[in-house]
Amino acid sequence: MKCAGCVKAVEQELSQCQGVVTAIVNLVTEVATVEYEVSQVEPTLLAEKLTEAGFPSQVRQPLDQLSTATGFLDIQAQRRLEANAQRQRLAIAILLLVLSAIGHLGQFTELTIPGLSNIWFHCGLATIALFLPGRSMLVDGWRGWRRNAPNMNTLVSLGTLTAYITSLIALLLPQLGWDCFFDEPVMLVGFILLGRTLEQQARHRAGAAFQALLALQPTVARLIPVGVWQPQDEENGTSGADFATAIEVPVTAVQIDEWLQVLPGDQIPVDGEVVAGQTTVDESMLTGEAMPVIKQPGDPVAAGTLNQSGVIALRATRTGKDTTLAQIIAMVEAAQTRKAPIQKLADTVAGYFTYGVIAIATLTFCFWYFIGTHLWSDRLMAQGSGMAEHGHTLFHHFVSSVHTSHPSPLLLSLKLAIAVLVVACPCALGLATPTAILVGSGIGAERGLLIRGGDILEQVHHLDTVILDKTGTLTTGKPQVTDCLPLWDRSGFWSGQAVGEGEATNSTSLVSSPISPSLLLQLAATVESGTRHPLAIAIQQQAHQQELAVLPAQSFVTQPGAGVMATVTGSIAELGWDQPVQVVLGTPSWLEQQGIAISEATLAQATQLYQMGKTVVYLGLITDNRRQSTVAGLIAITDTLRADAASTIATLQHMGLQVMLLTGDRQEVADAIAQPLGISPEQTLAEIKPDLKAQTIAQLQASGHRVAMVGDGINDAPALAQADVGIALHSGTDVAVETAGIILMRDRLADVVEAIRLGQATFRKIRQNLFWAFAYNILGIPLAAGILLPTIGFSLSPAAAGAMMAFSSVSVVTSSLLLYLTVSPSTPMRSSHP
Repeated sequence: MKCAGCVKAVEQELSQCQGVVTAIVNLVTEVATVEYEVSQVEPTLLAEKLTEAGFPSQVRQPLDQLSTATGFLDIQAQRRLEANAQRQRLAIAILLLVLSAIGHLGQFTELTIPGLSNIWFHCGLATIALFLPGRSMLVDGWRGWRRNAPNMNTLVSLGTLTAYITSLIALLLPQLGWDCFFDEPVMLVGFILLGRTLEQQARHRAGAAFQALLALQPTVARLIPVGVWQPQDEENGTSGADFATAIEVPVTAVQIDEWLQVLPGDQIPVDGEVVAGQTTVDESMLTGEAMPVIKQPGDPVAAGTLNQSGVIALRATRTGKDTTLAQIIAMVEAAQTRKAPIQKLADTVAGYFTYGVIAIATLTFCFWYFIGTHLWSDRLMAQGSGMAEHGHTLFHHFVSSVHTSHPSPLLLSLKLAIAVLVVACPCALGLATPTAILVGSGIGAERGLLIRGGDILEQVHHLDTVILDKTGTLTTGKPQVTDCLPLWDRSGFWSGQAVGEGEATNSTSLVSSPISPSLLLQLAATVESGTRHPLAIAIQQQAHQQELAVLPAQSFVTQPGAGVMATVTGSIAELGWDQPVQVVLGTPSWLEQQGIAISEATLAQATQLYQMGKTVVYLGLITDNRRQSTVAGLIAITDTLRADAASTIATLQHMGLQVMLLTGDRQEVADAIAQPLGISPEQTLAEIKPDLKAQTIAQLQASGHRVAMVGDGINDAPALAQADVGIALHSGTDVAVETAGIILMRDRLADVVEAIRLGQATFRKIRQNLFWAFAYNILGIPLAAGILLPTIGFSLSPAAAGAMMAFSSVSVVTSSLLLYLTVSPSTPMRSSHP
């Protein structure tokens, strides 16, 4: 594909196929993403149809490591061949251009070289230029015309062939009195090939980050046969494995739960868990963090990361397309095919661009031949005399074959029409958005910021509000139990003597309870044993540290945002109980829903904990026959604020964004967290259950706000999906957070700022590229058509127009590459490897 016209042609070709739902084509990566009905069409048929239409295609293989790595090598080899062929064509074109220029020196100096100034020599140069280095452009241009999908090469072919054929007629029929301008095809081919070579190199640099990701994928692994690996040698800290027994196998042959050996300096072949050995691993290629990470038995490792110091054995947990690296590659590639809405205008224009340019060129010729040359004949003849005397400037004639004081109306009209054909550049329009997205997504991948596509970048640009979840976002996500407070509210529960509901509710005194803090924690851990909520994990970890066993239980019930309950069936020796008891754990309203009355004294005790910024979990007990119930105690849990929380919020506010806190905790806890972070009470939304977070965001959107939601990607999935931009903090190895538009691989809150800045800078670059692409064509086409010729005598020769067209594409790609300079990280990123 050569230009945006090709993109439109391929998309139309695919869309016309039965069973195709959508088709999106990327000009830079030359990849078509097709959504289709499996029962109606097969990918191979689509590829064959495109090939028949003149766009050689093949079906993309599944994204497993071996096929991708092998495919990557094939793509690299193919690109090297194309680059070499392009350089050879350019070398020939430049040689012809130099010879043509030398042949015209005699027109400006007294130096003449016999034979080189002969018009037949210049005819030969033009013939060679067209049918040797320019042959591929002519062939592709003809194919585009024949399949009713003209492209950039069609315009170039029309322009160069018109100049060549006109000059050939003038040479063979001198009685017509026409000028020969064989230098124009030579210069056109030379400048266009030079521009395309520079563009090709710039496009490859733009995709360097993505290619580097592909290159990370190992192709082989060292498989440890079952029974070979020995336990770690505790005396010297090394493994007791017989390394000679490790077998090299293709990565695709590795199965989950198989053991692999990884030597120092090797890339880890699959996602896994270290089972023996200790080492440091460089994860910079995935997260952007330059500091190596220590890995010990039980720690996870990711495919593509570099084992630095020790020999380890790992157990494979994810292979092929399920690895972290494969998911990142798939996500980055998908991002490059998702178009920004702003690109729709460019796509619409590109679809009709070539036809429009041909029409304008035809009108230009007709106007100047039938009207212009007669209307301003005196002015044009005066300029012609000046040209003959002074040789004029680069923009009128790079080098003129024949000078005349009486310019031919036919040749003038032809040259202006040719200039219009070759100055128009749909390539710049087609490259404006995808190159910026390619560079932006590549920068993000290098820095651990995974952005799903151009549509997300545009949404980021329009953001005015950022909502932060508390647990796991503003805090470290590792809450700890700080208090276990057993209570007795005189309900008669422990003695078996029931009292009235009013007495229990109005009681203000707390007396000693038969339940101990350790038993309170043990009961809570038992009920939470089936959940993975951060608070549940904190309770389970605290019980594990105190070596408290989980009691037998059944009938587990979980209510998101409220609490859990279960029936403990085993005997509780500490209480002398041998009958089942129902344990209810959660919020006060959850306990009250189960018929457990909460005294004012209990609420007062909890309020003191709330004001300290602690989350309070109530634990209630209900007898099996539900005749008696009580609040047995309170468990207070706190989570540490992230070190970069305050600075991140301050930076976001400085960027003009409204920052809000959204949490399911009580207002007292939320205020205690928000106040030191500079979040006002009006921007602190507390006691919002998970299922209502999305509704809260929808209300903000309805009032005109563009909202980004920052969460952990698990408990906040509905809110992330509802937000204009969902940003998921990532702390594990699963990056398949489908509801998030941006995933932060480093689990660093400050990366929220980096992601927003990158998104804004990339979208600004897209708008800048589109502006220059449109401005170039809007200004260049009238100039080439001779709009200034009657007034100031300025016009573009076909050669100058071709040079401008060629370098317009280069300028757009180069502009996108400048993102590397304009988007600088706030912290050191990736380290280099020898």
